[in-house]
Amino acid sequence: MIEIMTKKILTCTCFLILSVSLFAQAPIYSNEFLAIGVGARAIGMANSNVAIVDDVTSGYWNPAGLTSITSNIQASVMHSEYFSGIAQYDYVALATKIDNKSCIGFSFIRFGVDDIPNTTQLIDAQGNINYDNITTFSAADYAFLFSYARRIEKIPGLRVGASAKIVHNIVGSFAQSWGFGLDAGAQYTMGKWMFGAMARDITSTFNAWSFDIPADMQAVFTETDNEIPQNSLEITLPKLILSAARKFRLTDKFSLLADIDADVTFDGERDVLIRSSQVCVDPHCGIELSFKNFLFLRGGVGNIQQIADITGKEVETCQPNFGLGIKIKDILSIDYALTNIGNSSIALYSNIFSLKLNINKIEKPKN
Repeated sequence: MIEIMTKKILTCTCFLILSVSLFAQAPIYSNEFLAIGVGARAIGMANSNVAIVDDVTSGYWNPAGLTSITSNIQASVMHSEYFSGIAQYDYVALATKIDNKSCIGFSFIRFGVDDIPNTTQLIDAQGNINYDNITTFSAADYAFLFSYARRIEKIPGLRVGASAKIVHNIVGSFAQSWGFGLDAGAQYTMGKWMFGAMARDITSTFNAWSFDIPADMQAVFTETDNEIPQNSLEITLPKLILSAARKFRLTDKFSLLADIDADVTFDGERDVLIRSSQVCVDPHCGIELSFKNFLFLRGGVGNIQQIADITGKEVETCQPNFGLGIKIKDILSIDYALTNIGNSSIALYSNIFSLKLNINKIEKPKN
């Protein structure tokens, strides 16, 4: 009986690691933590942001937008919790101007589940249960983005940028990977219209996975007819995001900004609104109502899918997002977003807060 219980406990723990191995062989949804989004403003608008982003978060959304920051130095932080607090998402970014035409930025992202119980040593060789032998580990994804952007003077209204990113994934001491990729983006303003394009993983992003599975876990994999994870290479294929936006002046105090984005993928059929075996298009849109450029109300719709209901009939679902924002003297921005993970039938709401700070350098007085 004790031997059967031991195998079950080991098997449950090992399935987490096995999932990493299976995940590494399926390129369609690799590095998906980088598709969640940063900044409560963008998330409140259902991640419809590529054409309009104009602050430090551009390093993630579209590096071309870094040229529009309104201070010499700008910083942003964000914290959010998903799946009822099980997963933690943290983001920090900093951008600074090089001159009046170019800017550089750095972004850091961590998405992880901490304090996962490791019960592989709960029952010792003599069959005794010892809860002191339970340890914990983390499964986390990290991304480091280094961005550069520049205005193209020969083409008024055109801005371009690129981000080099390093990706690091860990599952306790059992598995880890390192990867590298490149993103490139552009923005173009024509009158009241704004257009944007963002190419993620333009060279494909390669994550090299290595595994260090203890002998006792390997034995459980063998006894339960599961494949022992092997060192492998995970590939994230390119994605293209196209965006168009326009700002409407309603009154002297109110204005409305509307943005629509389309995520175009080429890595196989996905569960999105427009799909084929080769190309899939996932549209999402957002709006922002502004009062005196001080108070903001936001909303958006994304993640439009067709799923089967309890009767087997296919129905369309979507992910509604809402947000609020306040800007204090163009120095501090405080943003909030409420988003529903998954579809409307699953009430897994997440509260997201982000801060943005403009820091102007103090020029030294001339002698």
